[in-house]
Order: sequence, then structure tokens, then C-alpha cells
Amino acid sequence: MNVFIGGAWPYANGSMHLGHIASLLSGDILARYYRAKGDNVLYVSGSDCNGTPITIRAKQEGVTPREIADKYHEEFSECFEKLGFTYDCYTRTDSAHHHKTVQEIFLKLVENEKIYQKAVEQAYCTTCDQFLPDRFVEGLCPNCVKDARGDQCDHCSKILEPLDLRDKKCKLCGDVPTTRNTEHFYFKLSTFQEPLQQYADNARSNGLWRDNANQLTARYLKEGLHDRAVSRDLPIGVSVPVHGYEDKKFYVWIEAVSGYYSVSRKWAKEHKRDDSVFWSKDTISYYIHGKDNIPFHSIIWPSILLGVKLEALPTHIVSNEYLTVEKKKLSTSKNWAVWVPDLLEKYHPDSIRYFLTINAPENRDSDFSWREFVYSHNSELLGAYGNFINRTLKFIEKSFDGRIPYAKVDASIKDEIKNLYTEIGKLIEETHFKQALDILFEYIRHANKYFDHQQPWVQVKDSPEECNNTLATCVYIIANMAQLLSPFLPFSSSEIKESLNISEFQWKPIERYDSKLKHVKPLFERVDVATIEVEVEKLKAQSFL
Repeated sequence: MNVFIGGAWPYANGSMHLGHIASLLSGDILARYYRAKGDNVLYVSGSDCNGTPITIRAKQEGVTPREIADKYHEEFSECFEKLGFTYDCYTRTDSAHHHKTVQEIFLKLVENEKIYQKAVEQAYCTTCDQFLPDRFVEGLCPNCVKDARGDQCDHCSKILEPLDLRDKKCKLCGDVPTTRNTEHFYFKLSTFQEPLQQYADNARSNGLWRDNANQLTARYLKEGLHDRAVSRDLPIGVSVPVHGYEDKKFYVWIEAVSGYYSVSRKWAKEHKRDDSVFWSKDTISYYIHGKDNIPFHSIIWPSILLGVKLEALPTHIVSNEYLTVEKKKLSTSKNWAVWVPDLLEKYHPDSIRYFLTINAPENRDSDFSWREFVYSHNSELLGAYGNFINRTLKFIEKSFDGRIPYAKVDASIKDEIKNLYTEIGKLIEETHFKQALDILFEYIRHANKYFDHQQPWVQVKDSPEECNNTLATCVYIIANMAQLLSPFLPFSSSEIKESLNISEFQWKPIERYDSKLKHVKPLFERVDVATIEVEVEKLKAQSFL
């Protein structure tokens, strides 16, 4: 089976915060799971280096947009690597390859008569002496009358045009912009109303999308789709490949989503592989992002694919709600955020992955609390999982010189483990990651009770054969828990794999492993609860709230 997984492209205009990871982590869980199953997986993403936010940041810091993009692309790549993300290709939108691919997509849309030219009015700042990119125009949303920028309202999710805003002002200088005539290319989005309605109805009836994606897409379709500009007067980006219009750049909404196709082609070229198998109607695809990106994945990207006659419409829209921090809305401008580079310096990557999965904003906003983060690490990862593994393997080290008893594994537990592979696999495929992890940790608690009930420290003296069976069963549980948890907690799973000399992880029960333990050490260390107050005070001190 061919599985395509696309993670949303973070803007390379500032450091990565936990909200980014909360919305993207499920992509790596899916990729690891499907690879363990033996499926053909392509997992891709990259840094968005062409967006207006980068230009704004560059102006603020007095440097070039390229310097900003380089800095944060490097940081993103490092953060993803440290968190165990296994992208097959992670690239950037300012690469020559991406520019060429986007231009080819545009020309294909022109060829298929899905593009036309139109004279329009565009916001222009006389003080800055330039046409204003949509994100350079700020004001009040005409729909909900809350603060919004010129492309989209984050409060009501309405897609906007800059001139729709009330009380408009230029983000750069604060002056009120005027309007000037200019000419742009438009995409015939309205012509896809009927096929996209059928597509969205099918996704809803088959339970393929999250509820927020179903509801928001239904709202857009009910309001009716309108043609959208594909070009803008922007300082950086992909140039329009039409004579006389080379100074115009592609609008981010068409250019960024096209990155999924451009990175696929880049991967294919570099690895001498055929990526066309990932763009057929038989491909299963997952698109991972936050809810603010829903219409770009459920309406815009499918319409572009239809426009260029590629049949691989997104199968699963994995659209997370928002992550708050200590019960307050995450705000980068007010520095109310937990920054990933800082977090990775002090905490175990599996601890971060565990917390963000078990508290994932799958169906509603969730909160990152330092208290809950520390207590979940100490009680679940250390107290339940780490404790079960450590007490079992240390007992074997002490009483059996590190040799795992070759004995009978409890038949009922073997059946339970076998059923877990089916149950957890189904939940992962249906994007219920929180529920899957919940079930696995419930089983770990069950395993601890089994160890306590069997009392191998008594059995080793009174009934050596029963002790052997108990320990063989416990190691069987450990080996299979490591494999079942490997999509979620890859670092600790890898340590167990090394200790038991397991050749590779697959998605079926592990029956064989080395009889001699290696490098047994605690998987996790306790985090001092005093850390909670320290981190909360640090958060308050850094913010502008």
C-alpha cells in the first residue's frame, strides 16, 4: 500500500513553539506505524521561506529575508530531528526546485483553462510606496469584527481579501492604505463547487476527516466558492512565468500547498524513485496541520489537484485544534509560549511526545501546563512504564546474571498482545492517537499489577519454574510494548530494542529476542517537582501580558 503523509510547512519567521509540534507530531506517528507494517511511505514537509511574515521579520531586524529564512529553517530541521521526526524529505520553499514545480503547476492550470487575468484594486501604502501583501494589511474582520489580517481571520476562520477589512492600516507604518489598480491572475475555484461538495460529503460519510474539517468545509461550500487571485505584488516568492508579469509573485495559498508535490518530486529525483505512485487515486494520504489551515487542505489543494488532473485528493484531513499554555492563548507576539529549542535542552524527547499525544488537541483545544507535564512524566513514563521495565530487567540481571529465562509465556497475555496490534493499528489509521496511547498505558498499568501479583522475588525461592514463566512473560510484554509504542515513543523503544537485541520493529508480535540482556539502564529520570514553579515563573517573566 502507498501512503503519503504531508506535514504543514511552518513559517520560517520565528522560533518553533509547542503549538507547532502539537499540530504536526501525528504525522511522524503515522509514518513510523505504516513503515513498521511494511507499507510504502512518503513523509514530507519543509519550511515556508517565501511568506510575508518573513519579510516583516527581516524589516524589523534590519536583515535580508534570506538570512531570516536560513536561521529558522536550520532551527526547525534541528528541532524535528531531536524530536525524532522521520521525514523522508524536509526542504524549503525558496529552493529552485520548488519554484520550478510551482510554475509548472500554474502553467498546467493555464493549459487546462483554470486561470484568467483580471484588473483589480489592491491595497497600496503611499507612505511605504508599495502595494501591500495581504498580511501587511490589518484591521477588523467584516464577519466577526475582531482583529484580523488581510488573508484570514484567526477568530472565525473566514478567508478574507485585504480590502474587506474594516479600519484598515498598514502593518509596516500604521498609516491607512489607499487603493490602486493592478492586474492579477485568478484561479477558477468556483468551477470546482460540485466536485468538491461530493468529495467533502464522501469524506464526512466515511469518517475520514476531523469534525472541525467537516464543519468548516461545509460552511465554505454552503457560502459558495469564489475565484481567487493566484498572484500578488510581493517582494519575495515564486515569480509568475508569464512575459511582462515576472515581477509578480504567486500568492502563498497556491504556492505553499503545491510544496507537497514539489517535495515529492525532489525526493524522487534524489533517491531515483518513482513518486507517481503517491499521486494516484489508490494512494492513502494524510495531511497534518492546525485548524487554521483547514480550507487550504480541504478546498484549495484538492481543487488544484483536480485542475491539473492529479487524482490523489487528500484522504484524511488531520486538523488539530489549538494548544493553550497555562490556560491562556498561545501568543508569539506577547512571548506567551513554550519554545521547542529551550524545551529540548532540558527534557526527554519522549516525554514531550508523550504529553503532546496524550493531551493532543484532537477534538478540542488542549492545554500545556508545566504541572501536568512534570507529573505525567513522573507518574506515567517513569512511574508506570519505566518502573515495569526497570524492575523486571534489574531482577533478571541480579538473579539470573542477565539471562532471560527460556520459559513458558502466559497464553492469555499473548492473546491480549496480539489483539493490541489490531486495535492500536486501527486507531492510528483512523487518527485516534490519544486513545491508542491511553490504551497502551492502561495495559502497562495492568502489567505492573501482574508483576506484583506473581511476586517473582518470592517465586525465585519457592517455585523457580513459576518465576521463570513470570519473567519470560514480563519480558515478552516489554518487547512488544516497545514495538507498539515505537511510533509514539521512539527513543525509549530504541533503547529497549538494543537491550533485548531485537533486529527490527514490525507490526506483529515479537516472539524472539536475545537471551542475554545488554546495557540495562533506567529509561527515564525523575523531574524535580520544584521545576514546575521555576518554569512557570520563567514563562511569566518572559511574557508581555
